Parts: sequence; structure tokens; C-alpha cells
Amino acid sequence: MKRGKNNSINIIMEEGKVNYNNKFLLINQSLHLYKEMQKSIEWAQYSIKMFGKTHMQPRLIAFQGDKGISYKYSGNRLEASPWTEEVQLLRKKLEEHSEVRFNSVLINYYRDGSDSMGWHSDDEKELGDSPVIASVSLGVTREIQFRKKGDKKEKRKILLETGSLLMMTGETQKYWQHQIGKKKGLIGGRINLTFRHVYRSNS
Repeated sequence: MKRGKNNSINIIMEEGKVNYNNKFLLINQSLHLYKEMQKSIEWAQYSIKMFGKTHMQPRLIAFQGDKGISYKYSGNRLEASPWTEEVQLLRKKLEEHSEVRFNSVLINYYRDGSDSMGWHSDDEKELGDSPVIASVSLGVTREIQFRKKGDKKEKRKILLETGSLLMMTGETQKYWQHQIGKKKGLIGGRINLTFRHVYRSNS
């Protein structure tokens, strides 16, 4: 890891670019947003088919974005709901910070340590060849793990604190997978907002 300015850390990953900033938001700001989003966001739980069986995904999900944006995610086609006030303000702050334009956000609510997300890459066609994924964490700390697609023994991990920002850029999604594993005994919840740019099918 290489620490840069403004509390940011570059995670050294061959064929991938990941930057972590643990002070993107102040702690009191992040906890306020967490409580507000718990109430203001319309959460849903979707099913996923694995090995011929249908299961409910172990977390709650919401998808917000500009009008007309849709996104295929884990076998489900999500139509973007309008931006809520808190998420819109967070998007504005993020765009000013990163100088990147985002038109949508996938929001995951991990209610406790039993909720998780398995190994995957954000490499859907509508995200383009080298997507920028900006991940903001609110609530309890959870660990994100990375593993290289060509060599699954090569791994990285980092603790995602409340108010932190994780930026995945370059060819990270092409060469790496990531996951949020289960955490036995963890009681508190975490809301994770992954901002992205979805290219419209008719563009």
C-alpha cells in the first residue's frame, strides 16, 4: 500500500487500480446518512439462481439513477428509481471530489454479519471496458476481499470504515474479483453505495 494525500491509500494491485480514503466523510456525517437512508430508501430483496436452485440474496438492494437508466444485476433487470435527496447530495460531493460523472448508484444494505456478497466483478457490458466504481461505506466496518482471476491465491483485503471511499478504476474489474464475506457475530448494519456510469443501450 502507498499512502497519498488527504488520507488516501493506493492499494498495489497488478493490472488493477484501487484507492482507499478513510475520511471521505466525517464520522457524524456518515452516521447521520446511514440512519436517514435506512428510512428514506425503498429497499428490496431479490432472488438469484445458483446451481439450478433459487435463493434470496443475503442483503437488501436499491438502485437509483437518472431517468431511463436500467442495469442488469445478478440476473435481475433493475430500473432506476429517482435520486433521493441524501443520495443526490452524496453524488454531488463525490463527483466534485473525483471529477468523474456518475449517473446511477447500486445500494446494498447489509443488515448484520449474516448478510454478504459473493465473489464477482462489476464488468457488465453497460458499464464499459474500464468502469470507474466509487464505493462509499456507512455504518459498521466490513472487510472487502480481492482475488485475481488468473491466480485466486493472489489476494488483497481492506477494512471499509464508515465514511470511507473506495475507488476501483482502470482494469480492476477485468482482472480482479471482490466480495464482502459473512462476519459471524456481527450485529450492526452497513450501507454501501457503489456509484457508476451506466451506458444507455440506445447511446
